Amino acid sequence: MTDTTETLENRLSRIHLALEQERLEWVDDVIADLEPAEVALLLESLPPNERFRLWERVPQEIDGEVLLHVHDEVRATLIEDMDHAEIVAATSGLDTTDLAELFEDLPPQVAEDMLRSMDELQRARLQETLAFEEDSAGRLMRTDTIAVRADVNLETVQRFLRWKESVPDNTDALMVIDREGRFMGTLPLARLVANEPDMAVVNLMDSDVDSIQVTMKSRDVATLFQTHDLVSAPVVDDRGMLLGRIVIDDIVDVIRENSEQALMNMAGLDEEEDLFAPVLPSAKRRAVWLGINLLTAFLAAGVIGLFENALEKIVALAVLMPIVASMGGIAGSQTLTLAIRGLALGQISRTNSQWLLRKEVGIAALNGLLWALVVASLAVLWFDSLAIGGIIASALVINMLAAGVAGIVIPLLLRRFGLDPALSGSVVLTTVTDVVGFMSFLGLATVFLL
Repeated sequence: MTDTTETLENRLSRIHLALEQERLEWVDDVIADLEPAEVALLLESLPPNERFRLWERVPQEIDGEVLLHVHDEVRATLIEDMDHAEIVAATSGLDTTDLAELFEDLPPQVAEDMLRSMDELQRARLQETLAFEEDSAGRLMRTDTIAVRADVNLETVQRFLRWKESVPDNTDALMVIDREGRFMGTLPLARLVANEPDMAVVNLMDSDVDSIQVTMKSRDVATLFQTHDLVSAPVVDDRGMLLGRIVIDDIVDVIRENSEQALMNMAGLDEEEDLFAPVLPSAKRRAVWLGINLLTAFLAAGVIGLFENALEKIVALAVLMPIVASMGGIAGSQTLTLAIRGLALGQISRTNSQWLLRKEVGIAALNGLLWALVVASLAVLWFDSLAIGGIIASALVINMLAAGVAGIVIPLLLRRFGLDPALSGSVVLTTVTDVVGFMSFLGLATVFLL
């Protein structure tokens, strides 16, 4: 039984100590108490040398499930350490949906060996699943659906379930179809057991259940599950034919992956990046966005260079200049984060984006005026100059307004051009707030002080 009170940090400490002291039986004891997802998290949390030693201790019967739960980059390194026979054995007990997730990460020869080890039905189901786009309901759905016809009675359904001896996990209702296999509704298990055996399915089924198109994006499927509190949902094709079902535990994985993707992309990183990857590949990945940021920094520096004479004559400008850019950057990042979250949840569209823009401009104006008064008062006290106080106050309001507008407009424009707002939005926003902040502050100073 897993000890749910033990933290990951404590488990890592136990594993590290056991490996260091060559007490491999301790390692086996820790693994024995964990679910495959917990083992995967441990593997992701260890440096490469300890990771491979732990991987060697993972029981072969859960290898496949552990591989499913680790990030792509970690999975690739683990698969490289396995021989072909081990990989085929690890994947032999997985269902079609899970196999499809692993299949494209396998070496070509291993993939061929896996296909040869399957029976004809398994092979056909896997190929059907792989035919769907990776980020679609077709890839998420399971084909273990129990379907019954609408024209039979409950006694027939109960006899059928007794013959099967079990129902798939997360089955809260049976799918109801017509003679051609088209989806008609669902029969909740509670109604199946609570009504008379001679009652017809058609009289007890829910016919207003929303079905999921097999081409629907996984993000949209997750939103549907969240808003309707679903445990499972039917998947159909464009003719309404029942193809399978999607269950809540697969949706939890989608939500987690989307959250990780948004978080990592905000820093310009790949959501699948291995925290303990070697230095060289990690440095190469991060160097790209550092280079982009350097270009934008030179752009801001170029704006400052245009006002070199003003900076030489009035030292106070150099002292106060970073405040304007910093306040605009913070205000813009707040708006940008909310906008990206709204886009991810499908809350922002053409119909409400204008209203949202007006709202953010109003917030920026109020906060700009408030903090402009504070900063201007401090500047006057510091440098004994009303003119400098007025200039920095005006520049602060201008940059805060620009930041509010940019925080909404930038992610909308990036999405329109097919770019990920979470990945590149912060870089563009920083450029805008720096350029506008420096230009407004130094420009006003040049006009009114020189």
